[in-house]
Amino acid sequence: MTKVYRVSKEEKKNDIITFIVGIIVYALVLMMASSLFVNFYIESFWYAIIAALILSLLNYTIKPVLIVMALPITILTYGIAYPIVNMIILKLCDIIMGSSFVIGGFLSMFFISIFISLLKMFLDQMITNRIGR
Repeated sequence: MTKVYRVSKEEKKNDIITFIVGIIVYALVLMMASSLFVNFYIESFWYAIIAALILSLLNYTIKPVLIVMALPITILTYGIAYPIVNMIILKLCDIIMGSSFVIGGFLSMFFISIFISLLKMFLDQMITNRIGR
């Protein structure tokens, strides 16, 4: 016997609002990182929103494949190599966006990726998840 799940209009509305708020939060995190780190540049808030959309798309499509490929080295380094996956995603966004989103230097990209991940996680818990309820 199969069950049929129905999604109400209210749940669809909440999902769309959660997605939009999540993109805005991601753009704010990118702007904060841009203002704190010298080797990270975003032209404007609108480009930060575009970058947030691109990064979200890359996180849902390419990142799972990269995580599986990097799993052996991540296990050997007790998780220290995990930010390298985030660095690859940021570099791909840098390549896609051109001169409006620039990240320079390997070491700074390492710290920027950690900063973005931690701040995004924190703000998602504080803002995005509460709005989605």
